[in-house]
Amino acid sequence: MIESNDMDLSSGIAAFEAKNFSQAMRLLLPLAESGNIDAQHRVAIMYQNGLGVVRNEMMALKWMRAAAESGYALAQHGLGFMYLEGECVEQNSKEAANWFRKAAEQGLAGSQTTLASMYQEGNGVERDPEQARIWLEKAGF
Repeated sequence: MIESNDMDLSSGIAAFEAKNFSQAMRLLLPLAESGNIDAQHRVAIMYQNGLGVVRNEMMALKWMRAAAESGYALAQHGLGFMYLEGECVEQNSKEAANWFRKAAEQGLAGSQTTLASMYQEGNGVERDPEQARIWLEKAGF
C-alpha cells in the first residue's frame, strides 16, 4: 500500500514540474516540515523565486539550508549559489566553496565545475590550478 506521504510527494513534484506552484506548495510544505529533503529543496526554490507564494528570502534560506545540512546534493549546490551570489544571505565566497565542495564530493557535476572555476580564479579558496583541473576531470571535462 502506498502511503499518503509518498502520494503527496509524487503529486507535489508533478505539480512543481507542471509549474502549478500553489498546488505544489500546498502538497510539499507539510512534507518539508516533516523532514523530506526533496520537498524542502523544492519549497526553498518556490520561496526564493516567489513561485506560488510571496517571495521570502528568509524561508528560502531556511528550507535550502535544512535540505543541504541533511546531505541533499542539489540543495548544497543551491545553498552554495545563494552564498556565491549573495542571494537570500550575505555574499560569502568561502562559505559558497564549502557547500559546492559537499555537493561536488557527492558527484554533482555542476558543483564540480563551479568549484573548479573558483579554484581557477581564487574565489573563496586559494587559487590552485591543479585543484581546478582535478574537479574539472571529475565533472567529465
